[in-house]
Order: sequence, then structure tokens, then C-alpha cells
Amino acid sequence: MLPGLRAAVDDAKARARATRQRNAAAWEPAAAAPVARVLVDLPLAHLDRPFDYAVPVAMAETAVPGARVKVRFAGQDVDGFVVERAETTDHTGRLQPLRRVVSPEPVLTPEVAELTRRVAERYAGTRADVLRLAVPPRHATTEKQPTPAAPATPPPPPAGAWAVVERGEAFLHHLATGGSPRAVWGAAPGDDWPAMLATAAATSYAAGRGVLLCVPDQRDVARVDAALTSTLGEGHHRVLTAEAGPAARYRDFLAVSRGASRVVLGTRSAAFAPVHDLGLVVLWDDGDDLHAEPRAPYPHVRDVLLTRADLQGTAVLLGGHARTPEAQHLLATGWAHELSMDRSTLRARARVEVVPAEDRAVGTRLPHRAVAAIRDGLTRGPVLVQTPRAGYAPALACERCRTPARCRTCSGPLALVSATVPPHCRWCGTAEPAWSCAECGHRGLRAPVRGEARTAEELGRMVPGTTVRSSGGDRVVAGVPDTPAIVVATVGAEPVAEAGYAAVVLLDTWLTLAREDMRADEEAVRRWAGAIGLLAPGGRAVVVGDPAHPALQALVRWDPGGFAEREMTERAAAHLPPAARIATVTADPGSLDDALTLMDLPDGTEVLGPVPAGEGQRVVLRVPRSRGPQLSAALLELQRLRSARKLDPVRVQVDPLSL
Repeated sequence: MLPGLRAAVDDAKARARATRQRNAAAWEPAAAAPVARVLVDLPLAHLDRPFDYAVPVAMAETAVPGARVKVRFAGQDVDGFVVERAETTDHTGRLQPLRRVVSPEPVLTPEVAELTRRVAERYAGTRADVLRLAVPPRHATTEKQPTPAAPATPPPPPAGAWAVVERGEAFLHHLATGGSPRAVWGAAPGDDWPAMLATAAATSYAAGRGVLLCVPDQRDVARVDAALTSTLGEGHHRVLTAEAGPAARYRDFLAVSRGASRVVLGTRSAAFAPVHDLGLVVLWDDGDDLHAEPRAPYPHVRDVLLTRADLQGTAVLLGGHARTPEAQHLLATGWAHELSMDRSTLRARARVEVVPAEDRAVGTRLPHRAVAAIRDGLTRGPVLVQTPRAGYAPALACERCRTPARCRTCSGPLALVSATVPPHCRWCGTAEPAWSCAECGHRGLRAPVRGEARTAEELGRMVPGTTVRSSGGDRVVAGVPDTPAIVVATVGAEPVAEAGYAAVVLLDTWLTLAREDMRADEEAVRRWAGAIGLLAPGGRAVVVGDPAHPALQALVRWDPGGFAEREMTERAAAHLPPAARIATVTADPGSLDDALTLMDLPDGTEVLGPVPAGEGQRVVLRVPRSRGPQLSAALLELQRLRSARKLDPVRVQVDPLSL
């Protein structure tokens, strides 16, 4: 750099430094509560705590608790939230002033701030990561707009919706009188569960308390949204989902934060919604993996809501057609009470039978009773056929020797996308029109696994003249009319029939049970129960599989509670959640070994591994449930030590859904 240019740059820096010093010396602290405690948006675990800043007089009215601010930290301006205003500070030096108030809108309430702290501790993460889940990004234009108030008088809740549920009316009575009951509800086939959730919400809302409802996905949001609108009327509730877009999402968030709406519906991010006077939290289908946050620190909505209920003293309702071992644990410990339908009413609602796959009808892969159920159901309405695989024929094998069909280019598996297209490789896409078996030379192919498209084609030939609809993959159908038709859907993509399905047939259950996962049976029962739950009252369900399998027997008896209790007992014997607390630590081999050396684990911790995990290694840490908080604290301290020493981060997950 030329000497003259260097001197000019140095002079400019000196003038800027002098200007900052004059500005810092000129500001005057606020007369009341001159100290602001700020949660700074930093991903570093060792800096995960509030820092004290001075409040200038010019910001005394706008730097309110919950407001967004800019502060100077480590020589740069960073974002933060004011969590508290105080008169004194423990800091011994001179406090830096707030740089500016980004927005005086109090978007972080004290209850949510405390909730983020507890969730961060529970999952060994940083509050900054949890705050990103709790508070949506600011939309300045939307923030300047006024929020219309909800209608003044809450409508009275409808009567009779919970009459068929044992202790259901007692639960609603507690809500109506301002109580905080806690219940695990097992929905039955034919239940209009969105309307029943809306009734519970209306009961708490009419008692002057707010309601928060969390459901797994957008299709469930649409159903419950319609039920809430029908029960409460327009303008009484808000929907918080990421699909709404930045402006609409922030508008609805502000309506909740400002107290204009006290009934909130949404997916997992809505669990942190700042609902005023919160009196009831509702979670539907807590076993759905969509309730698990895929971003650090990976909290589960169920734990967030239960923590919130404990923090704010709210009522709790966990509902679903199936039951998780975690929900069963709440019942077993007496923390919650069970809401269910009596056996006689259940038997009248639906008849479930399991038939072996070997008892096939002529010319089809369906057993005789499955074909009979489809034909009989078509005389009364639509019929749902659930198959576990999407596509046409996602796997092929030699017709003679059953050897899997492989690509000659890359040895990838071959598949068919339709009856008119030759087999192609699922890995490299190479077509194999002249394939022959490498073992026996035979050219014939068979499909040991058939997708929903192939199943729909076969059913169309079996029942000619009948409308056949397909739902799966990227063609998911939301609903079907109440007219005779066959609906073939993959697991989780089942459309809702207007008046329920006359019959439900579940195919290839062995594929769903074959997943290599500790929750395979639990997930299978949840998926199947969700499909059977779409039956109309008096409908019939036929399940194709092994009649002796405990998961299928639970469907026949419609006993999700008994199955969950069995799963919970087996997990207790294997030292798995919910009887134990587990955590995984994943990193490269050197970092993982260093992390294990640094950790001060609680007494009795089992260290399982390391085992290969992607490009690194993973260990599993396991402790009794009572020592779960100590394990989380040890993992959090590990993150702080590594952060302070500027070591490579390790990935920590507490109670992951799968291993």
C-alpha cells in the first residue's frame, strides 16, 4: 500500500474511533432499571447466558423485556433479546450501552424465555438454537400493522361430542371450571377427532383460558382448522405453520403475542407460541416422527409441551389412535389419566380381522376375505387399501430362482415404473430391456414387492367398472367423496373420506414390520391404527399378515394401551426409553475420544460403542431415567468446554427417536 494511502486509512480509522468514544461518553443511562439483561444470539455454548448492558435514556421506553436489540459483542454488532430490566449488575467494569432497539415489540415473553432455557438444558443445547425455533424472523412491514381483536364473546362449547368416551365429560368439566386435568386419550375408529379436539379447545376457551394445539402435518392442520372454525366461528383462532410464508406467519404470531388470539393451532414450531393465559395444551399423534425437530438441539414437541404444562400449570391432552410407550409411562406413573371408549361400543364401531397372505383368491395376491371385504364395502361407500410401498414395482427378482434383479452397469436394484416401460436401475437409471438372470439365465421377472400404482392396476382389473384412486409419493390426495370407489394409498398418505370408509384393507404388513429400528412395531401399529381410524362407524378392516404377531393382535382387540404397555415393559428390560435416558454423541474418531475424556458422566452411565456412523463414529450413553438431568448437564458442560477451547463441535442428541 502507498504511504499516502496508508496514512489516509489510519486517519479515517482514528476519526471513527474517536467518534465512537465521544458517542459512548455522551450517552446517559436510564433513570429506572438502567440495566438490560440480554440473550445474545451466539451459537457458542460457553457464552450461552444473559449479558448485562446499560440502557441509554433514549431507549428507556423501547428496550422492554422481550424486545429485539443490537448489542456490541467481541467487536461486532450482534442480535439479542432483552429478557429482563434490572437496577443493579454483578459486572464490575463499565457496562456497554445497547447499540439500538431493533423493535420495541415484546416477542419473547417471560414464560417462553424460561421454557427455552429448560428445553435447552433438557436437550443439552444452546438457548440461541431454541430461540430460533420459538420466535419467527421479524417482518418489519407486518409489525407496523395493527392486529384486529378477536370477537369479544367466546361461543359456548358444543355438548355431547365426548359422551361416548369414558371420563370424557369429567375431563371437559374440569376444563370448564378452570382446572388443569391431564389425560391420554385413545381415539376409536369412526371418531371425528378434529371436532372432539375443537370441543376441548372451546371448553377451555370459554372458561377464559388460552389453548395450544399441535398436530403433525399440514393435512392435520387443515382438518383441525376447519373443525375450530366450525366450533368457534371466524376470528377466534390462529394457525402457525412455516407453510404460511414469512409475512403471514409473523402476522399470526403477533396476533398471539399481542393477546388478540388465545387459541393457536400449528405444527411443531407452534409449541413455543406465546399464548396468553394458557390453560390447555393438546398434542395429536405424539408418535409421529414429524414432531421431532430435525435441527439442533432436536427437541420433541411432546417434551416441550409437557415442560410447558409443568411450568405454567396447564391442562394436557395427548390424543391418538395408537399409544406410544412414552404416553403409557405417563399413565403408569399416575401423571395422567386415561380416556378411552368402552369395549362394547368399540366392537360396534369396527370389526378388525387378520388373515394370512397365503389364502389368496384366484388371479390376485389378495386373500379371499380381503377381496370379499372390498366387494362388500363398495356396496356402501369408498374402500381404502393401504400398501407400504409407493411406485409400481420398486423391487424385481428372477421369476425362476428368485435372485434379486441387478443392473449390469452398477449392480443396483432394478425396478418398474409402469407396465409399458422396461426395467431400469434405481441407482444409475440405466434401462435393462434384455435383462437375464446372472444365476440361471432366465429372462422372466417377478415383483416380490408391489407399489401402490401396481396395486391400483390389479384392483382395477379385479373389480371392473369401479373408480380406483391412488395416493402416495408426490401425488397425495387430501380427501375423497362419499361414493363407492377403491382408494389405494401408501402408509401415511391415506385420504380422508367424507363419511368414513366402508372397509379398510392393509396389505403386506410384513414389510412395515421388517424395518431395522427399535420402534418398528410401535410405528407399524401407529400407521395401521391411523388407517383403521378412518373407518365409518360399523365398518370392517381386514389386515393381511401373520395372525399370531403381537402387533396385529393388538389391532384385532383394538388395544393400543395393552400394546404400549408391552412395549414399555420390553424397553425397561432392555434399558431403553422411556425407562431410561439415552444420548448419542457423534464425531470423527479423534474428537469423539477427546469428548469421552472430557465428560464427567453420572455414576452408572453405560457407554455403548463407538460404532461407525456416516463419516465418523458414534457412542450411545445410557442412564436410568432418574439420572437423565445429570446426563444432560454433563453433555451441556462438554459442549461448553469444547466451545471455550475452540475444538471441533460434536453432535449430541438426547433421546433420539431411532438409533
